[in-house]
Amino acid sequence: MSTNEHPAGVDYKTIVEAVPAIVFVAGTGPDAPWPYVSDWIGPILGFTVEEWTGNDLWARQLHPDDRAAVTAAEAEMVRAALAAPQAQTQRGAFRLDYRMLHRDGHVVWIRDNSVLQRGADGTLFWHGVMMDITAEKASEHQLERRSAAQAAVASLGERALGGTPIDELLADACRQAAEVLGVDTCTANQLGDDGLTLALRADHGWTDEEEMRGEILLAPTSPGYRAIVTGRPVLVRDWATETELDASLPLVQAQIRSSITVRIEGPTRPWGVFGALSREPDSFNEDDVNFVVAIANVLAEAIERQDAEDAMQHLALHDVLTGLPNRSLFADRLEQALERVRRHPGTLAAILFIDVDHFKHVNDSFGHQTGDELLIGVATRLREAVRPTDTVARFGGDEFGLLLEEISSERVAIATAERIAASFARPFMLDSGSQFVTASIGIALADGHQESGALVRDADAAMYRAKQRGRARYDVFDEDLRMRAIARGRTENELRRALDGQELRLVYQPIVDLRDEHVVAVEALVRWDHPQRGVIPPAEFIQIAEESGMIERVGQWVLDEALRDASRWERMRPDHPPIRVAVNVSVQQLLNGRFSDNVSDAIRTAGVEPQTLSLELDESVLRDEAEQIRGALRLLKRVGVRLAVHDFGTGDSSLRQLAALPIDTIKVERGFVAALGTEDAAGPIAHAVIGTGVALGLEVIGLGAETLDQVVELRKLGCHGAQGFVFSEPLSAERIDELLATGGHLRRTVAP
Repeated sequence: MSTNEHPAGVDYKTIVEAVPAIVFVAGTGPDAPWPYVSDWIGPILGFTVEEWTGNDLWARQLHPDDRAAVTAAEAEMVRAALAAPQAQTQRGAFRLDYRMLHRDGHVVWIRDNSVLQRGADGTLFWHGVMMDITAEKASEHQLERRSAAQAAVASLGERALGGTPIDELLADACRQAAEVLGVDTCTANQLGDDGLTLALRADHGWTDEEEMRGEILLAPTSPGYRAIVTGRPVLVRDWATETELDASLPLVQAQIRSSITVRIEGPTRPWGVFGALSREPDSFNEDDVNFVVAIANVLAEAIERQDAEDAMQHLALHDVLTGLPNRSLFADRLEQALERVRRHPGTLAAILFIDVDHFKHVNDSFGHQTGDELLIGVATRLREAVRPTDTVARFGGDEFGLLLEEISSERVAIATAERIAASFARPFMLDSGSQFVTASIGIALADGHQESGALVRDADAAMYRAKQRGRARYDVFDEDLRMRAIARGRTENELRRALDGQELRLVYQPIVDLRDEHVVAVEALVRWDHPQRGVIPPAEFIQIAEESGMIERVGQWVLDEALRDASRWERMRPDHPPIRVAVNVSVQQLLNGRFSDNVSDAIRTAGVEPQTLSLELDESVLRDEAEQIRGALRLLKRVGVRLAVHDFGTGDSSLRQLAALPIDTIKVERGFVAALGTEDAAGPIAHAVIGTGVALGLEVIGLGAETLDQVVELRKLGCHGAQGFVFSEPLSAERIDELLATGGHLRRTVAP
C-alpha cells in the first residue's frame, strides 16, 4: 500500500475536525485561494469556513507588524520549491510563529506548520496546521517580563545605592518601567507641601505640552489621591468603563485607557506617586502591579537615604539653633562671590560682621533658653534686613555674618547696617518677656583683590572698633584698621613663638600689711621680653591672647611659674608665714571645666599650701550670674585657694552678688585711692567701697598707692593692705629674694 492510500474504513474528515487546530490546504501567495480549511477556523479566528475559503483573508488578517516578514518567508519557500525538480516533494519546510488578528480585532498567536505539495497538474499547494499558541506566548511573555522586571529593579537598586541623584533615578525608573511593561508612559509625581497637589518630577513618553506638566489638584476621586490615602496600588483596567474614579484632564488628553498608580513613601510622609499609563485597555496584570510597587519601593529607599544625607549635609553646613548657614558654608559662598566679582569688574561684595551687644548678660541672667530664643529672633531680623540673594550666617555664639553680593557702593552696605540697627530698636518678644539689645557691626568691602579669610578678619576688626567706640554702631574697615590688623596678626604669631621660646617672664609687685608695712604677698605680673621690640607690657598682648585662645596657655604658664617662686620663698624662710602669691585669672580660664584640677595639680607640683595662692578676678565676675562661673568659683574654694576681686568699685556689681560669691579679698581701684585726702568726688566713694569690704569681713587692699598721705588714709579707713609705687615698683623674682632675705620690710609711714 502506497503512502497516499488510506486504510479501509478510516474517516479522515472526522479526525481532522477533531484536532483543535486549523487544518488547511492553501494556494501560494498572499492572494491565493484556500481550497480547504477545517471548522476550527471559527473558534480560533472567528470566521466561517465559507468566509475563509471564499476570500483572501489570510494575508489581510496577518498582524500589520508581522505581515511583511511572514509573506516574505512564504515567498522564499515557494521560490525554493519551484526551483526543485517536479518529482521532488517539499516536506516539513515551513514552521513559523506569527500573529493574526481575530475577527473582533484581538491578537491571536499562530504556530504554522505546513509543507508544499504539488497537485496532479504540478501546482504547488500548502498543506498544514495552524495552532493557537496565544496562551503559550502569553506565558512566555510574562516570564520574560518578570525576568526583565527583576533585572530592572536590581539595576535601579544598584544605581540608588551608588548615589545616583534623585531626579536622574526617577527618570531612569520611568524609562525602565515603560520598557518592561511595554506601555506608552510612566510618570513620577511629587506631592506638594500642601498635600493637595501633584507635580510631575520625571516621566518617559509623556507629552511636552506645558498644560500637562503643571500641578494637578488631588481630587478625592483621583487614583493618586486613593493611592496616597490608602497606601495600596490603584489599578484601573479601562478608564472608559471606570465608575468609581475620575481621570484627570492630562490623562484624558493623552487618551490613557488603563493605569497603575502606587504610592512612593517619604521619610515622614508620602513623597508622591509612581504611575504606569497605557493607551490600551486592560494592559496590566498582577505581576505588573507588583513590579511597579517594587520600583516605588526602590525610589522610596533612595529618597529616604538622600533625605538623610541631605540632613547630614545640612547639619554640617548649617547652625542647628537658627538654621542659618554656618561659617564653613559662608566661607564657600564668599569664595564664589569673590570669583564673580573678579569676573565682573566694577561690582562689589561686602561682609558685615555682627555681634550682639551684652548678649552674655542676657544669656546668663535669664538662662540659656532665653539666650537661644534671642539668637533665633536675631537671625530672623537679619534675614528680613537683606535680599533673598544675600547670605546670613551664624559664626557661633552671638556672632553673625552677612554676605552682600553685587552691590554698587559702600553706601549699600552702610544702608544695610543702618537697617539692621533700626530693626534692633524694636524689642525682642521672648517667653521671659521683652528684651532690648543692640548690635555692633563691622563692614569690609571686596572688589575681587582680597582673600576670603582676610575679608572676614577685616570685618571682625571693624566690628571690634565699633564696640570700642561705644557699641550699638557700625564701623567700616579702613587702612588704619588694616595696619592695626596686620600688627595684631604679627603680635599673635610672635606670642605663640614667645610661649615656645621662653620669652615671657614674671615680675612681682609687693603687697604690704598696713599695720607694720612688711611684705605679706606679691602680685605676679607677666612681661614679654621681645628679642626685637624689647619689653612688651601686658596691655599690648593679653587681650590678643584672650581673643586668639592663647590665654589659657599664658595663664597656666604664669600659675606654674609663680608657684615655683612661692615654693622657693617658703623654703628660704621656714620660720615665717608663707608669702602669698596673687595670680590674675581670665574668665576663659574659669570656663574651662578642668581649671580647678589644673590649679590643684600646679599647687601639688610646687609643694605649697593652697592658701598660698590667691586668684585675682575681674570685677565682671560679680555681674556674671552664670552657673558655670559660680560653680567654678565653688570648686576653687574647695581646692583651698583664696579668691580676690581687683579694681573693685569700677563696675556695677551689687552687694548681694559680692556677698553671694566665695570672695576673700577686694582690691580698691587705684582711681579711688588717688582721690583720698583730696577734694575729688571719688573720695567719698572710696570711703564707701572700703567700708563695704570691711563690713562684709573681707580683706581690703588699696591699689596704686603712690603717696604717703594715701597710705595714711587707707590705714585710717581700716584697709588691711596696699600696693603701689610708694612701696615698690614690680620686682624680678631675684629682687624679691633679696627683699625677703633682709626681712621683707617696706616701711614708709611707720617706725621700724
